[in-house]
Amino acid sequence: MNLAIETVELTKRYGTRLALDRLNLRVEEGSIFGLLGPNGAGKTTTIKLLTGLRRPTSGKMFLFGEDVLARPNQARKDLGYLSEHPSFYGWMTAREYLLFVGSFSSMSRKELRMRTEYLLGLVTLHRVREPIRNFSRGMRQRLGIAQALVNNPKLLLLDEPASALDPLGRKELLETIGSLRGGVTVFLSTHILADAERVCDTVCILNQGKMLAQETISSLRKRYARRNVELETTSENEELLLRLRRADWVEDLKRDGGNLNLTVKDIGRAEIEIPRLFSELGLPLRRMEVKEPTLEEIFLEVLDREENEKS
Repeated sequence: MNLAIETVELTKRYGTRLALDRLNLRVEEGSIFGLLGPNGAGKTTTIKLLTGLRRPTSGKMFLFGEDVLARPNQARKDLGYLSEHPSFYGWMTAREYLLFVGSFSSMSRKELRMRTEYLLGLVTLHRVREPIRNFSRGMRQRLGIAQALVNNPKLLLLDEPASALDPLGRKELLETIGSLRGGVTVFLSTHILADAERVCDTVCILNQGKMLAQETISSLRKRYARRNVELETTSENEELLLRLRRADWVEDLKRDGGNLNLTVKDIGRAEIEIPRLFSELGLPLRRMEVKEPTLEEIFLEVLDREENEKS
């Protein structure tokens, strides 16, 4: 596995406050990686350390195998960055701005023009002629992604890219981010868990500077979250309810007429045992639906386990 980002015991203190506590990240090349956590969790601190805007108190950072502290310029040459609140020259158009930013690169004028047109198409701003000062927040964020990609980086760092957007702006921005999958490694921080669930392959959950989990979303679902199974039958049956409540793989059961909602510990056993139980009792099973936990439910479960371990 080739790594775009690796941190080893990365720590940052601001006076007596521990902002980042021995963070060990491993971000696979070509993935979309989400850094999750509430405000103050250490997300922005992590990104500022990776970009060189802050220096760590201790620990190491590697970008594509290059030691960031030992060879900062070499390590960051393939890096693009979008801050949470990007600024632009409002009197410029999007095209003028990208040409201006790209003029500081080593591209020829022809290459820069071609790159600019490609990026404007990527972020769906190719038909926009008005100045940036008239842009919506979503348009500005998409332009921000385009400017971060001008130098064709291998790694793109996005700090809370959708935090202040309306639903339509978020949808458009997430579609843009998703379109980058496989072509560039995307590392984004967010406290909007639905956004991460939509575009990320792997996530890291931070709380108070400490990493609580780092896994693929599918793996987190298996490891942390409870599973809900909805059952629909034509009639209530007390023997069915009794046997379900006694089953060691059932954690909770709720009844609503002929509908049952089970919280189960082992989804594999549930998928085998439920049809068998209905068959033994001669009951019709009209519907059995497994409800996957959301990333928000997983996040709360992880935090809850952490609090229980502390107490």
